[in-house]
Amino acid sequence: MEAFTLRAIRTIRSIPAGRVATYGQVARLSGSPRAARQVVRVLVSCSRSHGLPWHRVVGAPCRIALPRGVEFDFQLALLSSEGVEVSDDGTIEPDRFLWRPEPSAFFFEA
Repeated sequence: MEAFTLRAIRTIRSIPAGRVATYGQVARLSGSPRAARQVVRVLVSCSRSHGLPWHRVVGAPCRIALPRGVEFDFQLALLSSEGVEVSDDGTIEPDRFLWRPEPSAFFFEA
């Protein structure tokens, strides 16, 4: 498994219940600020096998990125069950629910 994938898994696992992180934020905290699309790949390929809280990762600007339908509704339900308030269009208020960890806890050497 690639080093970035392992770091991204660690970062995603660290997102606490009741908080969300953006794909770009996970990429930055995992040591590759321009790898937001790689975070999507990690979520698609590793969420089930690694038990990742995939529903806590959202698009920018703090909005559910999945298209309307079953997946959107499922992510909305999971976030709501953790106390995250989501508007009808999938937007989440970053001031209240965006995860803001100490960057030093996620410093990775290249």
